[in-house]
This record gives sequence, C-alpha cells and structure tokens, in this order.
Amino acid sequence: MNMEQKKKFEDWFKHSWTYVTGAILLSFMQIITLAITGHPWGITSAFAFWGSRLINALGGDSYFPVSSENIQTYQAWFLQDPVTLRNIGIIVGATLAALLASQFRVKKIKSKKQIIGVAAGGLLMGYGSSIASGCNIGAFYSGIASMSLSGWVFGVFLFVGAIIGGKLLIRFFM
Repeated sequence: MNMEQKKKFEDWFKHSWTYVTGAILLSFMQIITLAITGHPWGITSAFAFWGSRLINALGGDSYFPVSSENIQTYQAWFLQDPVTLRNIGIIVGATLAALLASQFRVKKIKSKKQIIGVAAGGLLMGYGSSIASGCNIGAFYSGIASMSLSGWVFGVFLFVGAIIGGKLLIRFFM
C-alpha cells in the first residue's frame, strides 16, 4: 500500500467520522430500509423472537404474543427475518470496524458492582424498549422520520434519561 492509499484508509477507518457524516449515513440507511422492507428501521423486535426461540429450544414454554402481523416472522427460519439479518450485520460491522481501527478491546470485569450495574442496565433497557415500541432507532429515529409525535416525546425523555444515567454512572462507577 503506497502512502496515499494508506492515508485514505486511515481517514476512513482509523479516525472518527464527524457527527454530520454519521447522521447522513443513518438517514440514508433509514431510507433504504423503509424502501426495501416497507417498515421503518427497527432493531429490538428481533430480540423478542431470539429470546422466545432460545427458551423453547431449552425446553421452556415462553409466552410470546404472536400477532397476525408477526406470525410469519416467528414461524420462519431464523435468517429469514430482515431485522435479525440487520442485527447480525450491525454486530459483524461494528466488530470489523473496531478491528480495522485497532480499537477492539476485551476489558476485565472489575467488581461485582459492575456486573450488577450492567445486568440491571441491560434489563431496564430491554424492558424500556419493549414498552416504548423499540429502542432509540425504532422509537426515536424512525418515529421522527415517520412524523410521529411519539418520536419527539421519546427524544425528550431519552435526553433526560441520558443526563440521569450519566450522573449515576459517574457517582457509582467512576
């Protein structure tokens, strides 16, 4: 790789992109997703399918309200769900981006308090995304892009929650 190619590679993969670049790319991805699937961009809906299938595979009986809208997704093969495919792409893409930027790190767990905090935060985020009809992608970005008042309301409380969460993070984990 010559010096010019190396500089272009570093510009794309080693340095952070601007917020404007990120916003434009997110908007473009939302348009593509809506055009291809006919639904706004969502992420968390697949997690309910994943959890239910895992419980059933382990011999449990999961309560999963299968509506007429999502029965085909629930009964289909795992990789036929477009949301699942997007989620796998996000996981693989984020890992690849971290590896290419030499930023991939496995961090050591420091204390039981950290484990409890992470578990509680994950459970609260999962519960919150289920009652809010999605995560920040589905409830916020897709809500605003769909001209829904709920997207703006979600955004206000997302901002308030981020402030409170940041203060708790500094107080208990820093």
